[in-house]
Amino acid sequence: MNGFLRVRGGVSVARTGVEVGKTRTRWPVPTYSRVVPGASGRVLVVDDNKVIRQLIRVNLELEGIEVVTAGDGVECLDVVHQVQPDLVTLDVVMPRLDGLRTAARLRADPRTRDLPLVVISACTQYEVEAGLEVGVDAFLAKPFDPAELVSVVRELMERGEGVGLERGLGTVLGAGEGVGAGKGVGPGGAGSGAE
Repeated sequence: MNGFLRVRGGVSVARTGVEVGKTRTRWPVPTYSRVVPGASGRVLVVDDNKVIRQLIRVNLELEGIEVVTAGDGVECLDVVHQVQPDLVTLDVVMPRLDGLRTAARLRADPRTRDLPLVVISACTQYEVEAGLEVGVDAFLAKPFDPAELVSVVRELMERGEGVGLERGLGTVLGAGEGVGAGKGVGPGGAGSGAE
């Protein structure tokens, strides 16, 4: 799918032309964490594809955002209370515990119910509808534009500092309605391929 979906200030994508398949994840996956001096926030990136985790991590770190990574939903739930992120990004299709069930569990936990959640996946109609049902805040379709990734992360982190977010409400926009070429890692975009 070439395009983007936007939910309450969401996200756009740009196709890179480079197809990157899923890498086989070996369990347990070591959680990545690096303290960024003067970081403007902390994001927990959850994706079973190591390449996608690295693309998201590098682009957010370039913008001064601290990043911790997890290889699937089980690992996310294991570390989220220790990490105390300002926002979580979730792939949908992952082994052990998928992104939508992970989002539902995060919403059910009083300690994480107000945590902004961004799905970064194929963003099929089912994923968007199910994501809105469980309270996902924004959707970013793969492949994604790094500038839009940073934009939606910053916007949701700033909103999260306020009174609270309305969950699962907003407009889902179709393909071709966003920013074109991005900055960051890759020739105009990042992420790709099969979920």
